[in-house]
Amino acid sequence: MSTIGKISFKTNAKKWSVLTLTGALTLSLAACGSSKTETAASSAPTAASTIAATAVPSTPAPKTDLKPVTLLNVSYDPTRELYVNYNKAFAKYWKDKTGQDVTVKQSHGGSGSQARAVADGLAADVVTLALGSDINSLVKPGLLGADWQKKFENNSTPYTSTIVLLVRKGNKKGIKDWNDLIKPGVEVITPNPKTSGGARWNFLAAWDYALKKNNNDEAAAKDFVGKLYKNVKVLDSGARDSTNTFVQKGLGDVLIAWENEAYLAVKETPDAFEIITPSQSILAEPPVAIVDKNVDKNGTKEVATAYLQYLYSEEGQTIAAQNYYRPRLASVAKKFESQFKQIPLVTIDDPEFGGWTNTQAKFFADKGIFDQIYTPVKK
Repeated sequence: MSTIGKISFKTNAKKWSVLTLTGALTLSLAACGSSKTETAASSAPTAASTIAATAVPSTPAPKTDLKPVTLLNVSYDPTRELYVNYNKAFAKYWKDKTGQDVTVKQSHGGSGSQARAVADGLAADVVTLALGSDINSLVKPGLLGADWQKKFENNSTPYTSTIVLLVRKGNKKGIKDWNDLIKPGVEVITPNPKTSGGARWNFLAAWDYALKKNNNDEAAAKDFVGKLYKNVKVLDSGARDSTNTFVQKGLGDVLIAWENEAYLAVKETPDAFEIITPSQSILAEPPVAIVDKNVDKNGTKEVATAYLQYLYSEEGQTIAAQNYYRPRLASVAKKFESQFKQIPLVTIDDPEFGGWTNTQAKFFADKGIFDQIYTPVKK
């Protein structure tokens, strides 16, 4: 479910609160209509170094006669806080660089649902989604080219994450690793892989654990994830909804979560939760892309390109790390290395998965493995 404005994480009576910030300047935060978007812009440093010598596109000296421009970034659930901060920094950078005011509107929801919304007409200039298959789904409608991942460094993934386990303080069920999630009486919270990109990373991390523990026996892995999802009582549509179910509503013993989402929960309520880093997990690579058809129509290609490229700058990478995403830029990763535990991480391109096209068809398409192992709980 999408919301408007800046999100702060609170539990129980101190619920996730939604604050709509407004102001008189073009670069102020502003709420927008039924598309459930948010805007952000303000001050930040202007200097930026980049990954692999890839520079933020150079621009001429600032002009004073440029008309203000608006971008729409359609993103997945847990990036709300990241882009509130990043949009402010980019707006300041772009204003100082070109003299042009830029306002960035945000739309958030389950990654799969967001991709479908763009395909159905939501006029995103850029998409920053949870996984490549969701952006791939925009190729067939002609919204962007099949080579979209070649437009930016690291297959257009400026930052990474992984999947961890969030438990309540004290960890009464003694959860230490993936195998504890299939024990009788353990209630698991995770979103729906049909609508949520994070949920697909969750599923695949659990699958790979089971596969490796059972000598690559897919039947055993299928049995494992089947038992795990029998312990799932609620399948929300997106990762943030599942976080709210676990944190705000108090349901479940363990939340399978994006690492950044788990860190945010602990930061906001350190006495309520703790993070369990499993023995192995998956390298989650949320990609970004320009929606070519829309930027050509809107005349926003230059600023949209700079917007995504600036994610790779030192400032962009620092903002990502401050919001608990793993930065790509080595100098920034070094500064934040104590923040992230190093564990074995399978990748989507490893042989057991073979890329998103194969993985989507095998696991998450209609009648795929997820449909085979999951039976909705009867109410």
